[in-house]
Amino acid sequence: GEVRNVTVSRSAGKWCLSIQTQRDVEQPLHPATSIVGIDLGVARFAALSDGSFIEPLNSFRKHEIRLTKYQRRMSHKTKFSNNWKKAKVRVRKIHTRIADVRRDFLHKATTTISQNHAIVCIEDLQVRNMSKSTAGGSEAPGRNVGAKSGLNKSILDQGWFEFRRQLDYKQAWLGGEVLAIPPRNTSRTCPACGHVSAENRQTQARFACVECGYENNADLVGALNVLERGHRLLACGDVAQSGRSVKQEPAEVSQPAFG
Repeated sequence: GEVRNVTVSRSAGKWCLSIQTQRDVEQPLHPATSIVGIDLGVARFAALSDGSFIEPLNSFRKHEIRLTKYQRRMSHKTKFSNNWKKAKVRVRKIHTRIADVRRDFLHKATTTISQNHAIVCIEDLQVRNMSKSTAGGSEAPGRNVGAKSGLNKSILDQGWFEFRRQLDYKQAWLGGEVLAIPPRNTSRTCPACGHVSAENRQTQARFACVECGYENNADLVGALNVLERGHRLLACGDVAQSGRSVKQEPAEVSQPAFG
């Protein structure tokens, strides 16, 4: 293909060379025919409408104690001294390890999903807005700051934004689709009778409809509602299905350069 750009970057003392090219490719037909709904969460990373679950990795929390240890060492050292620099290198390496482990987890999860489902319906979550500062200001101080801060940290640790990004391009590679579903009331709507009520979700884990008595795992209910809304989008013709065509597709290859 035609080389579009070359980028050399450095992270945690290691150099990486990225080469992006562009070429004509034939739009593939996805090998699967199924459609699945996905509900993202914290206690469980993802619930799928087929009844399967993906447990969270929590890569940051697993390394948080070691990270805090070396960050504290940095704060106690004279800035730019040899000991300060050593502690800083250690902090960078831990951050890199956290990112690498999370990225590997997400790649495995998104590859499995994209290979098995032609259409993936997922909540259109605004992750950046969900994880904004909880402290507020002097005129509008935040409430339950400690709990919200912990939730924000968990949301960022899950890597929801990167999960969605990987699903988007992997489905495009395979000829599939990703449908972004408005998340409003997906956790409060009964998939059996359609009744919407906050009382349907009396606990974090259990859904019990106050209208018809339907009960199920709350995360699975969210995934079923996401799937149902995806079916509605397709029935309304709001999403065009991919046919076989020729398109220009960027391809990027990254590898360690030197160091």
